[in-house]
Amino acid sequence: MYMEQKTVRMMGTIIEIQIQHESASQLVQEVIALLSMYERRFSANDANSELMKVNLNAGKQAVIVHPELYELIEIGKEHSCASDSLMNIAIGPLVQTWRIGFDDAKVPSDDDVQDLLRKTDPEKIRLNPENGSIFLEETGMLIDLGALAKGYIADRIVQYLKAQGVKTALINLGGNLVGIGPGDDDERTSFKIGIQDPNQSRQHYQAVLDVVDQSVVTSGIYIRKLENQQRTYHHILDPKTGYPVETDVASLTIRSTKSVDGEIWTTRLFGKCASDVIQTLNGVPGVEGLVITKSGDVLYAMNNVLNVSGKINKTASGEEENK
Repeated sequence: MYMEQKTVRMMGTIIEIQIQHESASQLVQEVIALLSMYERRFSANDANSELMKVNLNAGKQAVIVHPELYELIEIGKEHSCASDSLMNIAIGPLVQTWRIGFDDAKVPSDDDVQDLLRKTDPEKIRLNPENGSIFLEETGMLIDLGALAKGYIADRIVQYLKAQGVKTALINLGGNLVGIGPGDDDERTSFKIGIQDPNQSRQHYQAVLDVVDQSVVTSGIYIRKLENQQRTYHHILDPKTGYPVETDVASLTIRSTKSVDGEIWTTRLFGKCASDVIQTLNGVPGVEGLVITKSGDVLYAMNNVLNVSGKINKTASGEEENK
């Protein structure tokens, strides 16, 4: 049994692939090909992607899309329209204006923010299940799947590798991690995933999670930032105000079986206060969460958190690069 490891830069981030299998080298190349295909399908930063065909036809006509793109937009609309959700896949006009995390990032005027907010109503994403088409009702609308796509892709990669007989693999899509196994032929009983201390420099971990056939997704405000006129703006926008969210939470980590669930709940909840996040997660079956506040407190709704820094001092019933 062979272990193949590969690091590539794709999807605007660093991706790490580890596969243990007799055909590991070939499977790594197949995973890279799949990632490239999904990038062309879901990217909001590539004018030639399948998603951008929908965006470029906003207010003009419906576009028949691939079933996977349709499914992901359908999931995104459902959770964007849910009561009290901070997810909004129609937030593209604001994301593309702020551009935090890119070289051309800027602080838009308040007039621009208010104008763009009027183009971010997820209810105006019209889905037609009969022909698999998507129609954006207003010119200027833009769907951005950045809050969901990596989780969805990770689940598809896991599904593919399991169908090839893989029992041990670890895929890191820029902070979104999924593990297969470890299987019986691996000496490990679990993968150990370090959770970055958002109040310290990189590689300072606040906790370590045991992961067995699970995903770990972290969303935080400590990596992608914009400095402007002595103010610091992070990249997670509040879909209600159009400005970066205001919260006592520095990072939110979700451990779940499906990676897309981690994406859903980190996005739906980031922007609420720490206690509200934990209270909500306690009512979501199959989803566990760990919150680190700006003041360094840690709250969690899970049973298997390993304290590595001595800072876990509160309980309640991988470092993210690009979310």
